[in-house]
Amino acid sequence: MTTIAQQAMLARAGMRGIVLAALPGIASAALRGIALAALLAGSAATAAPSAAVPASYAHRPEVSAFIDEMVADYDFDARALRRFFSKVRYQQSVVNAMSRPVLAPPKWYEYAPRFLSSARIDAGVAFWRANERTLERAQSEFGVPSEIVVAIIGVETFYGRNTGSYRVADALTTLAFDYPRRAEFFRNELKQFLLLMREQNTSPLAPKGSYAGAQGLPQFMPGSLRDYAVDYDDDGKIDLAGDVDDAIGSVANYLARHGWLADDPVMQPAEIDVDKLDQVERVLDGGISEQRSLQSWRHDGVSVSGIPEAPGADPTGVLMLEEEAEPSYWMVFNNWYVLTRYNRSRLYASAVWKLAQELKQAFAEE
Repeated sequence: MTTIAQQAMLARAGMRGIVLAALPGIASAALRGIALAALLAGSAATAAPSAAVPASYAHRPEVSAFIDEMVADYDFDARALRRFFSKVRYQQSVVNAMSRPVLAPPKWYEYAPRFLSSARIDAGVAFWRANERTLERAQSEFGVPSEIVVAIIGVETFYGRNTGSYRVADALTTLAFDYPRRAEFFRNELKQFLLLMREQNTSPLAPKGSYAGAQGLPQFMPGSLRDYAVDYDDDGKIDLAGDVDDAIGSVANYLARHGWLADDPVMQPAEIDVDKLDQVERVLDGGISEQRSLQSWRHDGVSVSGIPEAPGADPTGVLMLEEEAEPSYWMVFNNWYVLTRYNRSRLYASAVWKLAQELKQAFAEE
C-alpha cells in the first residue's frame, strides 16, 4: 500500500508511497535509458470508463495530446510512444478495485490483526535474519531502525510475497485516462514511469505491480521511486522487486528524507486525566488530534511516561485506537508522522510501529 508509497493505496485513498509507492513511494534512479522505454501518463480529465473504451489507447485523442506533451517536454520519440500505447490494455478490474466503495473506515481492532499475525511476525524475523547486514548498514547510514524497515516491507507486501500481478503500464494508463477522479495524479505517475523506464533502459511493458501501479517489496509509486529509491548494492540498477538490498536502502532513505529522527520515539501510551477525557476526545478528528507541544498537552491533562519533562521543540499529537473493549490513547511524535508520509492512514502508521515492536522482541528472543 505507499506517497511511496503507499503509497500503493496512495492513489485510491489520496495516500502510499513509497512510497509508497510509494509508498508507497525515494532517492532518484540515476540511470539513463533507451527510446523504447518512453512511457507516458494519461490525460488528466478524461471521460469515465464505459463499454465503448477503445481497444487501443494509441487511437485516442487525449493520448495523442499526451504524446505531444512528452515529446515537447522530455524529447521522447512519438512513434515509440504510439507503439507503446498500442500494446497497453485497458483493465476494468483496475477501475473496479479503485472504485470499490468504502462504507466506513475500519476500526483498529479490525485492521490490525492481519498485520500482527504470528505468520507475519515469523516471516519478518526470517527476513531480518537473512538481510541482517544490509539492515544494520541502513540503520547506521539513515538512522532508521531495522525493525521499522522490516515492518514496512511486511505490511506492504508480506516481505515480497504479494507485490502485484498487473502490468504497471496497463494499470497506470487505465487510471490516467479512464479514472477521472484521480486522472491528474495518475497522469503524472505515468509520466514518471515513462521517464524511469527510459533512465533504466527497461521495457515499459515489463514491470509488474499493484492495481494502482506501485512496485516492488516496498510498493513505491513511480514518482517516489525516481525521487527516493537507491541502488543500495551498487550494481548499477535500482530494482525494488528483485533486489532486497535496494528495497531496504530505499525504504530507509525515504523515511530519512521525510524527517525520521534517529533514536526518537514513535508513539507512547498516553495518560489522560479522567475529568479531561471528554475535552480531549472533542479535539480528535478521525482519531488523531492537532499537533501541540508536550507542555500544552500536560496543561490539558494529557501526559506520557518515559519522555523528558522538558518539552521538545517538535509538536506532538494524541492518537485514539479503537480496541474491542475501550479505546486506547497514545502520544505520537515526529517519527509517527513520518510513517504517515508513507501512507497517510493513522491505522497504517500504528500497525507498522506495532509490528516493528513485535519483530524486535521476537528477533531478540530467537
